[in-house]
Amino acid sequence: MAHNGHRFTFDGGAATFWGTALLAWLVTVFTLGICYPFGVVLMRRWKAKHSFIDGRRLIFTGSALGLWGNWLKWWFFCVITLGIYGFWVIPRLTRWTWEHTDFDPADVAARPYAAGV
Repeated sequence: MAHNGHRFTFDGGAATFWGTALLAWLVTVFTLGICYPFGVVLMRRWKAKHSFIDGRRLIFTGSALGLWGNWLKWWFFCVITLGIYGFWVIPRLTRWTWEHTDFDPADVAARPYAAGV
């Protein structure tokens, strides 16, 4: 396998990861899963904030309210299909998160070399 030459980098640390993960877990547990989308968005924002492609920082643009409608629909279909629809939830959630991930426009302005200049 070829080395990517540091095209993809990550600068996240353990303390901020565990703090964000704990908050996401608490929000999910104390709302009995109803606010799981808020936890997903917290974690995706943390991951994107610390991820770079070719020196360009990623940003997560999705909102918990935007995911919440899908989450309710997916939950409903899981209930009526006795869980079978759950096999489709993870790919759909993954697609939703990537559709709401972009390059941080503020970061490109701060780093002209990242835009290929």
